[in-house]
Amino acid sequence: MPVLTRLIPSPVVVDIRAGALDELVGILADQRISSSGRIAVAISGGSGAALRERLDPQLPGADWYPVLDGTIDSAVQLADAMRGKRYDAIVGLGGGKIIDAAKYAAARVGLPIVAVATNLSHDGICSPVSILDNDAGRGSYGVPTPIGLVIDLDVIRDAPVRFVRSGVGDAVSNLSAIADWELSHRETGEPIDGLAAAMARTAGESVLRHPGGVGDDDFLTVLSESLVLSGISMSIAGDSRPASGACHEISHALDLLYPKRSALHGEQVGIGAAFAMFLRGAREQSVLMAQCLRRHGLPVLPGEIGFDEEEFVKAVEFAPQTRPGRFTILEHLDLDHLAIRDAYTDYAKTVSS
Repeated sequence: MPVLTRLIPSPVVVDIRAGALDELVGILADQRISSSGRIAVAISGGSGAALRERLDPQLPGADWYPVLDGTIDSAVQLADAMRGKRYDAIVGLGGGKIIDAAKYAAARVGLPIVAVATNLSHDGICSPVSILDNDAGRGSYGVPTPIGLVIDLDVIRDAPVRFVRSGVGDAVSNLSAIADWELSHRETGEPIDGLAAAMARTAGESVLRHPGGVGDDDFLTVLSESLVLSGISMSIAGDSRPASGACHEISHALDLLYPKRSALHGEQVGIGAAFAMFLRGAREQSVLMAQCLRRHGLPVLPGEIGFDEEEFVKAVEFAPQTRPGRFTILEHLDLDHLAIRDAYTDYAKTVSS
């Protein structure tokens, strides 16, 4: 009887603990990612630059590349600067924007990337997708999954707490994304990858129901693991479907319609997920999600991140246009402007009571 298996694209090493950054050289050598020490290190101007002095003595063979921002232009410039230098790997050291730029650059030059996250703002730290700003607003670009991931909890605790909270919103939004995937399966016949769905759902539930807070190492470990699982679930599925549904469509719409006022990704998708759950009639889950967001200091209403009711309603109405071909509760209900406004009014009353 034949045995059928499949290969799952995932990192060869995931190191999540206090002090992990001090073992970076050993991780690269022990996992045969780079025994020569010839690596390129892409760093942000903030947290990455601050850690360079600490890591410089450990990495004598490294070349350091400051990355200005999370734009497609910066990612291309990084790739061009590294081209032809014969590196073993690229290390992306910083927050989500810098890691996304480094992942894209690594894909262009054909090198593996090790992501060293200095905050937990979203699941891009281990995903096969780079979210980069471009002339049209913001785009998603397919890239290989990082070959390694290092999260030093000591570094995470020093990051602005708002970025850690943002990761909570992104992880919890998986539950709305999976509900959208299941809806599409029922209504359109879209296939579901059960393993990818299980990973993404487990990631969301573990954060939703954990009693700890952002100052607690146990909670930070669970949140880190959840973001890793989300990234791997997307690699298994072959796209962002397990972690991106109506919640992310709403966030993309806010980014496109109001580019100078967009909040953190996790803040926006958290609100989008709670509202999407409310739209599908899962009011108890919507309230539970809103309570989780509140407990961690995240916004539940758009006014808490600078968008008034009318702006949010317009974003929800526009949201399906951000992902043509993706079927979520928004496409299923196909609500007009007035219906969305009425639904939002009910949602605001429900989660505020």
